[in-house]
Amino acid sequence: MSALNARQTADALPYPALAHEIEALLRDPGVVVPPRTVQALAGGGSFFVMPAADARVAITKLITFIPDNATRGLSAIQGDIVVFDAITGQRTALLDGPTVTARRTAAVSLLAARRLAPRTDGPLLIVGAGVQGRAHLEAFHQGLGVQEVWVASRSTASAEALVQHAHSLGLRAQRVVDADAALADCPLVVSCTSAQGIALRAHPRTDAFVAAVGAFTPRMVEWAPEVCRWMATQGQLVVDTRDADHEAGDLLQAGLDVSALPTLADVVRDPAAHRRSGPVFFKSCGWAGWDLAAARLALQR
Repeated sequence: MSALNARQTADALPYPALAHEIEALLRDPGVVVPPRTVQALAGGGSFFVMPAADARVAITKLITFIPDNATRGLSAIQGDIVVFDAITGQRTALLDGPTVTARRTAAVSLLAARRLAPRTDGPLLIVGAGVQGRAHLEAFHQGLGVQEVWVASRSTASAEALVQHAHSLGLRAQRVVDADAALADCPLVVSCTSAQGIALRAHPRTDAFVAAVGAFTPRMVEWAPEVCRWMATQGQLVVDTRDADHEAGDLLQAGLDVSALPTLADVVRDPAAHRRSGPVFFKSCGWAGWDLAAARLALQR
């Protein structure tokens, strides 16, 4: 069995290749993803058990999500992805859970942007400068060629750290104080806050692509309900999977019929049928299938 640490897991999952593997998985009729189990923990966090399998590989993702772990100097997400051979039942690999979560989430947003974004030249506005902010910065730089990024965060230190990371990659980058005002200048937007309250109230550009990542339960929210309703009438809403029907807090709190929205798989399988004018709002909630795609790629590499 190969047990990969965080650095080795990241090296096995380059963003463009991972986005390609995710697209391949969405075309694979042999993929089976049961509903995930979410167990509330005594301290206010959650324990996730997320299985998935195809004809060759079976995985279970075992992670905890503790929203206030930053106050303890710990990562909010901890755990592992256990990988098995679907034929022999042998355990073949152990992948670092937080690393897979960060990279596969950003790779899903990258795939959605490739398929749906009206324009991909940036600037890219990242709202929330944590792990997902860093992952999306890297993914959009590597996969779309983005050269300029604006960062908004409640934490000045976190925003400045992400700006410096962007500079280390050769990007133009700056911190912005008012995320709502910055929407007018940024055709690419990623919101990846802790989603404990509304962070964005202004309308994105009419040529914007928004990847809304932070809210993955009905109670979590990043975008004001009126903005989501405006996006529904002026552009296009797409969700990552049908699990979003009961998890997409931003859209559910806006009173929208999430079950009527297309998924990323619909877009991949029939892109012409889902090409619209106006802004695009892509709501990502997470799915064990993305972790299975990461395991498939890691085993290949």
